[in-house]
Amino acid sequence: MFFIGKIGGSLRVCLLVAILQFGAAPSVGLAQKAPTEPTSSDGATHRYVIGAADVLQILVAGEPDASMATVTVRSDGLISIPLVKDITVAGLTPKELEQLITKKLSALIRDPDVSVYVKEIHSERVYVLGAVRKEGSINLDRPLTVLQAISEAGGLTDYAKRNRIYVLHQQDGKQTRFPFDYNAVIRNQRPEQNIPLGPGDTVVVP
Repeated sequence: MFFIGKIGGSLRVCLLVAILQFGAAPSVGLAQKAPTEPTSSDGATHRYVIGAADVLQILVAGEPDASMATVTVRSDGLISIPLVKDITVAGLTPKELEQLITKKLSALIRDPDVSVYVKEIHSERVYVLGAVRKEGSINLDRPLTVLQAISEAGGLTDYAKRNRIYVLHQQDGKQTRFPFDYNAVIRNQRPEQNIPLGPGDTVVVP
């Protein structure tokens, strides 16, 4: 709040600041919210980790001999890269792998700048079974809803029980079943049933 007064023939501007505190005030502009990650069918945030058959690109700035344009994760969870040789990557996030390679290269290269890119995801899959035109697995290399998975499977057959479809989700040894009414979803009557799918989820079409 500004207060303007006339003193001794000249104008002086006085800035009066009033601070009122009611409990703990939230801080503003000090932190940036992290990007939202895809959620799985149980509503939990899905954290991608590298797995077998995934295809990676590893770049070390200014060090082409230590970089790899394409490397596929083997079934044992290992990859082979120059200078480092075999390294276990399965179960790591790309960021964790960057840190691991940086640590291993630090003994050979001064201040290595490592970047890991995921070119193809093959380790995470969802499954569509039952009265669809193409049963089987679908690579979860992008966010995928139940309706999109059914479309990827070629759509429903004429004999599909559209109001009895469900999703099976396995977590911590427990299996959860989520209903999916196809006709209600496409009419936008039950949009909440068109959930994002997570790795290992199975869409069952009776």
